[in-house]
Amino acid sequence: METTLYPLKFMPLYKNKVWGGNKIKSLGFDYDPLPNCGELWALSAVKDNESVISNGFLEGNMLDEVVEIYMGDLIGEKNFQHFGTEFPLLIKIIDANDRLSIQVHPDNALARERGMENGKTEMWYIIEAEEGAEIVDGFEKEVTREEYQKFLELGHLEDLLHVERPQQGDVFFIPAGRVHALGKGLLLAEIQQSSDTTYRIYDYNRPDANGKLRELHTAEALDAIDFTPTADGCTHYNYQKNGTVQLAECPYFTTNLIAMDKPIRKNFEHLDSFVIYLCTDGIAAVKSLDTICPIHAGECVLVPAVAESVELYSEGPAKLLEVYVDPDQWNEEGVNHANDFDWMARFERS
Repeated sequence: METTLYPLKFMPLYKNKVWGGNKIKSLGFDYDPLPNCGELWALSAVKDNESVISNGFLEGNMLDEVVEIYMGDLIGEKNFQHFGTEFPLLIKIIDANDRLSIQVHPDNALARERGMENGKTEMWYIIEAEEGAEIVDGFEKEVTREEYQKFLELGHLEDLLHVERPQQGDVFFIPAGRVHALGKGLLLAEIQQSSDTTYRIYDYNRPDANGKLRELHTAEALDAIDFTPTADGCTHYNYQKNGTVQLAECPYFTTNLIAMDKPIRKNFEHLDSFVIYLCTDGIAAVKSLDTICPIHAGECVLVPAVAESVELYSEGPAKLLEVYVDPDQWNEEGVNHANDFDWMARFERS
């Protein structure tokens, strides 16, 4: 029986959402009979939503089971010491066919104080943006806790919020504590901590599939919110073909963009982490540990930490997000809101 680790692919997990659409189907996925597929979970170890391996001798096993078996060989020795058997990331493709609720996520400290495993810091990479599409990204100006509560009670919360108009290829880093929302007409990749914790603040009085208003968490959200204004939340980066461009770096994940039309070889001999390749455009292949995994937009490959190198190929132009957890970045004691914004400031436009 084979026991050697290799790059892993996974079955997609589809989520029907009241705000979802049908753009994910255009990437080559079939989620019938869901009428409004808002999310494709490409890689998840969230309880009751664990990804199932779809290739090799581990086919049919769930991600959390494989982490328990291979431990540091899969996710990295230091990462295993820090996270244990809890895989630290959740990777999604999101189709916002309508506005999502205005929401906020707690940080690690608040989440654990309330009995949850993790807070949620995330980032968005915009794959497609319709003309006029918008996102909510923090507050337009300095807001006090009292002002926020007053505007929320009066139904005028939107008057306080900072709005961005994203374009294809834009990146937004959303630290825990930042009030945010996706608008209509966006298809994007979301890289986030492994957490499904969301405090919904306002949902436009929109009914769910059963005709009822969705639950709000206004009281729970209050202590989670960072009221710091956002001047320009779009991350600045210099696009480069056939190279590696960093999009985000924080204790929870590092994300790079690789836009390619010729083979690329990467050396990870000194990186004590797994590496995820998420295809966002075109057709590509990931080769490592004597295994080749073809992927198209919306699919990802998990390369084990024991791999010292990776070769990337494409069929014409393709774009990949390269994601890993760098042990030199995370902090054993947890991270507060202020530090989240310090990290982000390095990538925002001046």
